[in-house]
Amino acid sequence: MIELTQLSGKTFWLNPHQIEYVEKTPDTTITMLSGKRVVVLEKVETLLERIVAYRREIGAFKNEE
Repeated sequence: MIELTQLSGKTFWLNPHQIEYVEKTPDTTITMLSGKRVVVLEKVETLLERIVAYRREIGAFKNEE
């Protein structure tokens, strides 16, 4: 799970495996596989860094080589 911040300032944790796509509009909007949309304070670049770090932590990249 990755830590993110809602526009209200509330911190929450998100499962990055459930992300369908991310938009920069100009806020970062995450669309989940369920169709739910989440708008966060983090920039797209920060979000991607956190996803990559999480996947490294769980060893996901070993399965993708």
